[in-house]
Amino acid sequence: MFVKRTALRYAVVALSALVIGGASIYLLIRYAFEGAVYFAAPSGAVDLAMVVIEMGLALFIVYMGAKFRNYLAILLAVVQAALVVYLEATFPENLHAVSNLFIDQFSIIMALIIGIIGSLIAVYAVGYMETYHRHHPEVRDRQKMFFFVIFVFLAAMFGLVFSNNLMWLFFFWEITTISSFLLIGYSETGEATKNAFRALVMNLLGGIAFVAALVFLAIAAPTSGGIDLARVLASPDSAAVLIPAVLIGFAGITKAALMPFSSWLLGAMVAPTPVSALLHSSTMVKAGVYILVRFSPVYAGTFAGYSLGLVGGVTFLAASAIAISQSDAKSVLAYSTIANLGLIAACAGVGTYMLVWAAILLIVFHAVAKALLFLGTGAIEHRTGSRNIEDMEGLIVRMPKMAVMMFVGIAGMFLAPFGMLISKWAAIEAFVRVQAPFGLIFIAILAYGSAVTVFFWAKWMGKLVTVTRNTERVEKGFFQESWAPLYIITGLVIAAVFLFPVISSTLVEPYVLAVYGVTTGLAQANIAIMLLMMALLLILPVSFHLFRRSAKHLPAYMGGRPATPDLHFAGSLGLSREAQTRNYYLTEYFGEARLFRPGAAICIALILASWVLAGAAL
Repeated sequence: MFVKRTALRYAVVALSALVIGGASIYLLIRYAFEGAVYFAAPSGAVDLAMVVIEMGLALFIVYMGAKFRNYLAILLAVVQAALVVYLEATFPENLHAVSNLFIDQFSIIMALIIGIIGSLIAVYAVGYMETYHRHHPEVRDRQKMFFFVIFVFLAAMFGLVFSNNLMWLFFFWEITTISSFLLIGYSETGEATKNAFRALVMNLLGGIAFVAALVFLAIAAPTSGGIDLARVLASPDSAAVLIPAVLIGFAGITKAALMPFSSWLLGAMVAPTPVSALLHSSTMVKAGVYILVRFSPVYAGTFAGYSLGLVGGVTFLAASAIAISQSDAKSVLAYSTIANLGLIAACAGVGTYMLVWAAILLIVFHAVAKALLFLGTGAIEHRTGSRNIEDMEGLIVRMPKMAVMMFVGIAGMFLAPFGMLISKWAAIEAFVRVQAPFGLIFIAILAYGSAVTVFFWAKWMGKLVTVTRNTERVEKGFFQESWAPLYIITGLVIAAVFLFPVISSTLVEPYVLAVYGVTTGLAQANIAIMLLMMALLLILPVSFHLFRRSAKHLPAYMGGRPATPDLHFAGSLGLSREAQTRNYYLTEYFGEARLFRPGAAICIALILASWVLAGAAL
């Protein structure tokens, strides 16, 4: 917060990232094989401090709402603060957890994502923000606040994934809401402020549902387990905890930007690119799916859980389809994120052990690939002045290193043997085996949604690797400031393919076994297939490297028409025309105007149905 010089800021951020990443790896080494470990962590003064800070945050929202005349934000902040005061004043004896903190394999996975991916994004942001302000001199330079909030964001995420006390978890939950509000509105333009308040309002709705769940748990204690997360998940009275679980699930839906709340994440694209990378890969939206996966055992086998799962499924299909119509790279990435979060929520809502296994792996692979794609898009925009997919044609010639990194990131999202595709494959298999109500609907949604994702990713990938002639190389100089985070994250995407079986057997399978008493994993035959696919995938780039000197460079074939090296050809009536390629976007069929409202309406109905079904179960 007090560092002014860029060189010193880079040193502080890099050192902090090294310490945080190292500590995350230490947790992996120290606790990976110990199961769930609980820590008492004294709570007296901490609880009071958290309440005071929560009231301070509510006052801050009221002040900002009054300043920008957003009265809905004020109302929601007041309602939430009133519920917190009511909870603290009425049920003080029921607001204690046996252990306030804990660590298990799932929280270790989240800590690695936060500590490594999040920290690398922070390092990348130092150079990026300097360039950002050179390109946007009209934006007030508030980098001190920017980096302070980023590290508060990361700290809140650590608190969220290590909290066994649901009151503590809610406190950190709200810190992420305020952090995202500040970062989205960084440029202080009218659009940025509007979108920041949209994110705030939608997440305050989820926050109110979260507090309502805590009130319900406090009233039903000790049957419900009170605010002790471990006791709530292990409660023998499943009906008593289903209503608060569904309310917390609603909070997760808002935080994960599933329909009908996806507009806040799309609006967040006005923020500097590192903010988008943080929100999508290691902070805000991951908090939403984290809490849904945590409560999966409560949702399992309930119609309320199936309703939440269908919210995720409809979001996956609709957002994937809308992504086809987008030519702005950040919009494609945003809709892709919303779609994949929907798939994770679908797995969590149905809640079988196989689907939880697939959901956690989806979280891992989505985090690394999406961080790389967002940071890469920001780098391309700075160098070329555009983030339109059409303008990325020939990037393999203009920015070859960046194009290869983007290729790896996109491959990580939909190609075999990268983890996203394997995880989707596992999810389909799990839906087939579960034989749950609406099982065929889930399978159809997953099959069609996955097919649609191939369409929009392949379009983008094709543009990147198109070889164009007589184009200027613009990559020189960029990697002097930001090469390390990009190279490391690229390496993580590739390493995740080879470490897929290790991640599964060491972290994911033990967690699923501890929760469900049974687990699943990849068969040896599937692992062999993955390695074979990876070998085949490497043949093309390796052949380019080995035979590039002896290769023949031929002009483009233009259907027999005389053509020049710069792709001009003799057209009709003696006219010279330039060959151009453009992707199909099919806006008429897949545009936001056509698909968003029906998808949002279906999801609203399903959310309301989950509340009704949870109440009926009680």
